Amino acid sequence: MPPTVVAVIPARGGSKGVPAKNLAAVGGVPLVARAVRECRAARLVTDVVVSTDDAGIAAAARSAGAVVVRRPGDIAGDTATSEAAVLHAMDAYEAEQGTTVDAVLLVQCTSPFLVREDVDGVAAAVVEGGADSALTVAPFHGFVWRDAEPAVGGATAADGGHGVNHDKSFRPRRQDRPQDLLETGAAYAMDAAGFRTSGHRFFGRTELVRTDPARVLEVDDPHDLARARALAPLLDAARPGALPTRDDIDAVVLDFDGTQTDDRVLIDADGREIVAVHRGDGLGIAALRRAELKLLILSTETNPVVAARARKLRVPVLHGIDRKDLALKQWCEEAGIAPERVLYVGNDVNDLPCFDLVGWPVAVAGAHDVVRGAARAVTATPGGSGAIREIAGWLLGPSL
Repeated sequence: MPPTVVAVIPARGGSKGVPAKNLAAVGGVPLVARAVRECRAARLVTDVVVSTDDAGIAAAARSAGAVVVRRPGDIAGDTATSEAAVLHAMDAYEAEQGTTVDAVLLVQCTSPFLVREDVDGVAAAVVEGGADSALTVAPFHGFVWRDAEPAVGGATAADGGHGVNHDKSFRPRRQDRPQDLLETGAAYAMDAAGFRTSGHRFFGRTELVRTDPARVLEVDDPHDLARARALAPLLDAARPGALPTRDDIDAVVLDFDGTQTDDRVLIDADGREIVAVHRGDGLGIAALRRAELKLLILSTETNPVVAARARKLRVPVLHGIDRKDLALKQWCEEAGIAPERVLYVGNDVNDLPCFDLVGWPVAVAGAHDVVRGAARAVTATPGGSGAIREIAGWLLGPSL
């Protein structure tokens, strides 16, 4: 029978650098859920276990399809090692499942651009390639420097900083230097029995599994998180499941200004406001309605044009809403729709609370930078130019 390969994702709740870091959304998906998703999609992984001391992380992990192991307080503090969490999770999993783990993976959800190929790469090195341990690495060409060690009496060495992976007096060309490899921090695999004996993730023959350096990023502080959110629309776009299908969605909720319009307003001599919409969006919305998706227009605007457009499209509307997130939550409850099966389309920062509620937050091209970074998917078409028609094509097929 195939080996039992368990991926363990340590995700404690007490992050200092970025509060609630493991629940921070990148590409519209919490970091812990992104890691669970890629592990579950890996060919060799039998099960995914999230080790956590936090109820919110546990809920997000379960929703993503992971088994949750409650981490004891004595291995959940700032000084606790990842190895301790993995050993505890592995023991708990074996006790609950009544099975023996053959290989165990340590997967860090703070590496947001981990992909299933990386997970399978380290797992295969152990269960198929005979390695004792394995880790993901990426080519690295930088020169590493270190401050000089303080001399006796607290003085600093006269020559200042020194090279770590080079001699500062000799600067060879990149192609003439040995290839350095950077540990990515994303994924590790260990033979389970050997890991129990050594208590460390590196033992015996350690295999180096190369990965794409463009995806190497660890979220340790707010700047890292901002970079991850800015990169997500680019790096996630080509991944499987990057765009939703009809099977993923029960409802589509649309902002109005900047999403169904280009965010401009024309004002006539009497002070009346006029906006432009796209006929293709109307066709897309009609197709979504025929596909029996629940639809809603949700807007903070009180302009009568919002209600007029909703009537023409035959879509329910809630407008003049200050707290769109509360209105959306209540609408989902009344309609009996699970928020994780809602696609919400927005363009500006007042849409962010709704993004946090739904499973598929979508930004239109030209949306605010922060909104695009928080979105799970971003349209190629700007608001008011057929973005809703494009989304309908994602859900119902390109022939729409």
